[in-house]
Amino acid sequence: MGETTIVPVTADRFVLGESPLWSPHERRLYFVDVRRPALHRLEPDSGRIDTWLMPEVVAAVVLRQSGGLVLSLRSGLAAFDPATGSLRPLLAVSEGQAGNRLNDTRCDRAGRLWFGTMWDFGRRTTGALYRVAPDLAIDRLRDGITIPNALCFSPDDRTIYFADTRAGPLEAADFDLRTGTVGPWREVAATASAPGRPDGATVDAEGYVWNARVTGGCLARFAPDGRLDRIVGLPATMPTSCAFGGPDLDTLFVTTATQGLDPGVLERQPMEGRVLALRPGVRGLAEPMFRG
Repeated sequence: MGETTIVPVTADRFVLGESPLWSPHERRLYFVDVRRPALHRLEPDSGRIDTWLMPEVVAAVVLRQSGGLVLSLRSGLAAFDPATGSLRPLLAVSEGQAGNRLNDTRCDRAGRLWFGTMWDFGRRTTGALYRVAPDLAIDRLRDGITIPNALCFSPDDRTIYFADTRAGPLEAADFDLRTGTVGPWREVAATASAPGRPDGATVDAEGYVWNARVTGGCLARFAPDGRLDRIVGLPATMPTSCAFGGPDLDTLFVTTATQGLDPGVLERQPMEGRVLALRPGVRGLAEPMFRG
């Protein structure tokens, strides 16, 4: 495949851009800046961005079936209404670790919400993986996590993917959509399979996993069996996550970060910290909504 054209879709740079999310109804892209806590909404054609400042660290955003959004804050889940700007607590998450916060968050096609927690900046292995039912019943499924990322589901709803960025491998487990049950985790792609380490991910309509490789300056596309299918180099060192969007779900949006980069790097590479877009030649899937 020939060289892929990559363009910036934001003029601004973000400290830790994360959690790109396409809203088909609005035809807008939501994303957050974790460190300069805010929710952003991009209109790709015009470049217009609406911004809502947040009272604490905000790590992720998902769509909500009853309307509005659910945000993953430091302290737990919150419901947010972009029409009014109202933010209200939905589910507090307390782990007895003062340094912990929520991180990567995703919904499955049964309307459950999944999120990981971590000690901020990944300084301790105190994180966990949780599942939240539509009635807000919460289950802790896995412990001993440093930086939870790459949560996504196969198109047939039989596989869940996950990665601990610090540990390195992309993992998978058998998944039962009806019950939300997760089987034993297995490694599907070793850390050294692609440059950098695994950050946020999404699955395309063909069942391949697109993984942002933080510090590696690229996206990696993995087959369901873990085979490396493609590397797409990016003009940014720190891609953090990716999501399909656009009217035909054929545009891949990539959030990036400037956090921790040397000023010289930022000067030489003007796309660091911006949201990027590319057409990879495959389509994605619409993101499910939380039914709670």
